[in-house]
Amino acid sequence: MSKVFSSHAVSVDGYISGRKPDGEHTFGRGLGEASMLFNWYNDGDTPSKVFDGFRLSAPSAQFFDLIADRVGAAVAGRTTYEHSGHWGGDSPHPTAPLILVSHRSAPKLSSKQTLITTGIEDAIAAAKKVAGDKDVALMGGGLLTSALEADLVDEVILHQVPILLGGGHSFFQELPKHVRLRLLEVIAAPGVTHLHYEVIR
Repeated sequence: MSKVFSSHAVSVDGYISGRKPDGEHTFGRGLGEASMLFNWYNDGDTPSKVFDGFRLSAPSAQFFDLIADRVGAAVAGRTTYEHSGHWGGDSPHPTAPLILVSHRSAPKLSSKQTLITTGIEDAIAAAKKVAGDKDVALMGGGLLTSALEADLVDEVILHQVPILLGGGHSFFQELPKHVRLRLLEVIAAPGVTHLHYEVIR
């Protein structure tokens, strides 16, 4: 059965971008330090087997590729979609198609992108159908919050980078209830610590 998980780089204080990110300023205006959240993608000597051009440290590459190889479909919310420049009509994953969740139309969708307007439950159901025996990756904090509220998330993976941004776009948004997590593994690597949690139901 497909699992649903989120995997994202975050600062120690829980931010995923600087202040006022948009398609032109992905990491936020005036906070270039936010780009440090993704330096670990290219600060090593080990090429990723899944993402062309990524060169990670050996421990990061092993962990990252295991996670990336699980993905059969990605689901993103409208804010992440816009801030990422629509991924240029592609998907955030090199082989997995994108399911976009939005109540508004998206006129520039490509053949690798599908729009779902009826909510997070239908979007994840559609992604599971596309993913087959692989897993579904969630993109963005708002989407993750909605999926957690709907009790649809199996795992949360945080790539925690040792920086305090002090402001910006927080990954976790307000939830109506506590969500308990079980730590499955911790991978310490140069410039990042990979934290892998299971959602306890």
